[in-house]
Amino acid sequence: MTSTQTPESAAYVVIGAGMHGMSTAWHLAMALEKSGKGKGGDVVLIDKTGPGAGATGVACGCVRNFYMTGPLHTILRHSVDVWQSDPANLGFQQVGYVSVGEDNQTSDYEKIHKSQNDAGYPSNIYVGQEAKSYLKSIWPDFNTEKADVVLHEKPSGYAGTHLAVRGLHEKCLQWGVNCVFGTAVTGYDMTNGCITAVNTGKGSIKADCVVICAGAWVGKHWDWLGKPRTLNMRYPDGGITESADMWTYWRLLEGEVYLNEDATYRTPDDRDPPVLHVELMNTPVVTEDGKSFPDLHFYTYLRYAAERIGAPGVQGGTIPIKIGPDAQIDPYGHANDSYQADPWFADYYCATLSYLMDRFKGCRANFKDRRNGGIGAFTPDNVPVFDWVADNAYMIADSNHGYKMIGVGKLVAQHLTESQPVEALAPFALTRYEQGLTFGERNSNCPWV
Repeated sequence: MTSTQTPESAAYVVIGAGMHGMSTAWHLAMALEKSGKGKGGDVVLIDKTGPGAGATGVACGCVRNFYMTGPLHTILRHSVDVWQSDPANLGFQQVGYVSVGEDNQTSDYEKIHKSQNDAGYPSNIYVGQEAKSYLKSIWPDFNTEKADVVLHEKPSGYAGTHLAVRGLHEKCLQWGVNCVFGTAVTGYDMTNGCITAVNTGKGSIKADCVVICAGAWVGKHWDWLGKPRTLNMRYPDGGITESADMWTYWRLLEGEVYLNEDATYRTPDDRDPPVLHVELMNTPVVTEDGKSFPDLHFYTYLRYAAERIGAPGVQGGTIPIKIGPDAQIDPYGHANDSYQADPWFADYYCATLSYLMDRFKGCRANFKDRRNGGIGAFTPDNVPVFDWVADNAYMIADSNHGYKMIGVGKLVAQHLTESQPVEALAPFALTRYEQGLTFGERNSNCPWV
């Protein structure tokens, strides 16, 4: 059920109705009922606004496994299983994901390819002329001059954001989750390392177990728990970074472009193309009228997005802009004047599209002119944290990897109901920073790699 009234108590309180909060609440309710250990009504999902009010509602919705961080490849395998469990109602289009790089990235692509396949996540790699030919087989008008290596993930794709939000909310309701929306969490009562109550603007909820899925608001909850704002990061090679910020905010840059009336975005066999990601680290971005961006290299991604913009077109973006350890979270997204996309973004993004494919020549005139803002909270090493942050409080801090990690909610539900460690979650514990297991191998300027 959906309510604006807070219950006095609950066995489980899940905070945040974004991708992770709704996935966790749904899978937890389902696991409780199927195991006979409880029922859906034992789970309270609370959000100060409603489903998808944060990054989940404005994201591009890409589902991909292109990471240098090997343990994430197993997480993504579980995530695709969730998307595939009901693709129609969750809006999942399993079209695949194609990443394109220059020669200097070939060894990284080879490592990713091996790790993905070792994790049971099939992908193919193409190098040199074979890479160029493969791209032409999907997009015949693709400019392959700088395309030296291609990785094609077969299980990946994208989810329509509107459908995904609605579908996840419906899953929660179908399994009896008590959805309490329009109520803001204001802090926690704690005794001897346990949360005894979740405080809200409409009263307190006594909680046996709390799952914090706060997205961009994770820093507030971290402070309420009395956690330190900085930590030391130790790396496997013995290196150390002292006093790193626990949370760093980045401003997201995404937008939509309509197709020309005479253009299509289909493959030669009339299919929806894979999600496309291109990073050319030695290639400048230049608009069709000669404007350049000397401080930026070529980084772009796109997917078909008619369901998002109401007409044939694509949605995508580029590298986010770092803000720092403090940010104005509220109001969020399009309502926040401080964090809208920069004026140069439309020129930059359309320049990348027109460089890549002839069909996008002149597309700057088709850029959807609207407010387009959002921010994300990233961890010290830009890799998610999945761990207990109090004796009875588990935190899903996704480092802005929402749609790609819908399966984390299922794994956390398994962990909570079976009271056993889940192997796939173990590498993402907070203890990695002090134990010398901090992640950090990257050949990219983007925090998502």
